[in-house]
Amino acid sequence: MGFMGSMPIAGVIWQHVHYVVGLQQLVHDVFYIEDSARLPYNPETFEVNNEFDYAAKVLDRLAGEFDFKNRWAFCARYLKNNPTAGLPLKKIRRLYRDADAILNICGTQEFNDDLLKSDRIIYVESDPGVEQIKIDQGVKSTIDYLSRHHALFTFGENVGTKKFPVPRHGFKWHATRQPIVTHLWKTNRVPKRAAVFTSIANWSTSGLKDITWRGRRYLWSKSREFLRFAAAPKRAGEKFELATNIQDLCAREKFERNGWRLVSPLQMSIDYWHYRDYIQQSKGEFTAAKDQYVRLNTGWFSDRSACYLAAGRPVITQETGFTKNYGGEAGLLAFRSLGEIADAVKKINADYPKHSGAARQIAREIFEAEKVLKSLLDRAGI
Repeated sequence: MGFMGSMPIAGVIWQHVHYVVGLQQLVHDVFYIEDSARLPYNPETFEVNNEFDYAAKVLDRLAGEFDFKNRWAFCARYLKNNPTAGLPLKKIRRLYRDADAILNICGTQEFNDDLLKSDRIIYVESDPGVEQIKIDQGVKSTIDYLSRHHALFTFGENVGTKKFPVPRHGFKWHATRQPIVTHLWKTNRVPKRAAVFTSIANWSTSGLKDITWRGRRYLWSKSREFLRFAAAPKRAGEKFELATNIQDLCAREKFERNGWRLVSPLQMSIDYWHYRDYIQQSKGEFTAAKDQYVRLNTGWFSDRSACYLAAGRPVITQETGFTKNYGGEAGLLAFRSLGEIADAVKKINADYPKHSGAARQIAREIFEAEKVLKSLLDRAGI
């Protein structure tokens, strides 16, 4: 269960598709269900309303391309009588009752009486920090919601360890990673000489999940971290490109002065194949992480960055504590300072084939969907 129909932008779509295809590769019978009171978003008209024709069209197309035709449903829980596209409500209810496991991807699925017939709901958290802080603050709704899950998984691989500062309060968090179906990203094309380090980001997310903990404010946004390292291209002597939607003119001018190329993310956010092409045509990725992930030392790693790795594109990304588990050398380099960014660029440029091959190897060894999802299901006792 997820939200790639109600929020059909490319990064979200790929995040969910990797679960569907990865579970199919493990020879499971996979159904994809959206059943929410959340109104869907249409990225072509920029509207949020109660119509779900666009969501249904996207899910039907994805089902045809990724082999889950006649195995998907969108239930408009926000409308009277809960109308559906794809599978009928009767079949959805039967799935809830009989499924061996229900994966609540990104933890976005709210509970309803139909869904609560299952005691096999697995929480998969992509944004570590906020829920753990709410538990520490005694937020009853969060505690009750998480407690109803059969098992809790998080991309924050340091959560629940001494490296993560927020107490567990008895909750057992299992570390997991974004599964990547690496063959969907593999390319034999060498980047063109004009290719540059790129990334794709939603600029204005601060405020959505910002949270204060023990007197300090933690932001759910990359914008502050990108601004901290705006001088990176000039320092590294390298052109960087960022596909994002910066509206603030002062911020745009600061980036452009420092050697950034800013491009619109609109078309690639609508077209998930264009999104893949953009990554495959890049030299590599340079990106920052959200403030929460960095300052809380979560051990989080980006699913988009894992796609760059699978395409054989080296990644330079901000340290969140993930190098305790993987990366930090060839193919995947972490930074805390401008100097470390410049050093990483220099290393990659000195031997690009080595770093490209290492990137692909990390993707296969660390993020391959079959490995990640088998481990998740085994530890959940499924």
